[in-house]
Amino acid sequence: MENRIRLGRKAVHVEVFSNFWMAMEFIVAIIAGIKSHSVLLIAFGLDSALELVSGCILIWRLNLEFNGAETSKVDIAEKRAERFINWILILLVAYILISSIYNLWTHEVPDSSTSGLLISFGSIIVMPILMFLKRKLGKKLNSHALVEDSICNFTCFALALTVLIGLFFNQFFGFWWAESVASLFVAALIAKEAIGELRE
Repeated sequence: MENRIRLGRKAVHVEVFSNFWMAMEFIVAIIAGIKSHSVLLIAFGLDSALELVSGCILIWRLNLEFNGAETSKVDIAEKRAERFINWILILLVAYILISSIYNLWTHEVPDSSTSGLLISFGSIIVMPILMFLKRKLGKKLNSHALVEDSICNFTCFALALTVLIGLFFNQFFGFWWAESVASLFVAALIAKEAIGELRE
């Protein structure tokens, strides 16, 4: 039991750091996305905001268990957290699809953004670490919601990588459609995972 409490505290610390990063990411990505008219940067910022909410729910769920709540209440909190995280992913997919199709229709071309590039580079480094830690701790604590939250980190990583790829191809090859097309692939990956989990 003592080892489980220690793992639980570690999981809370990971979520707190994750929330701090997501708050910073949200502010930078949204401002940069609006200024540069970048669908992916705005989606990146919205994803960060949703992950911030998800992180708060996970902290609530973890604290509930390790503050001595009844097992039945912990199980209910676990299921609610897991379901909420999946719906967060579905909402993000809907935004990416609508925005990407609109931009392909109107030939909307994103401008370059230094701050957007920097936060994307940062996320490519930070997200895999958070994803690994959450998945590892989630399996040890038998918390499927925590494992699901690691998928949100993968989403963030994929969006950050796609932002960089889209900006690169647009800047050096003039492929104005690169970001939007890449966004659709990311949306498909997220939807497959989220819908599969909701069906289960």
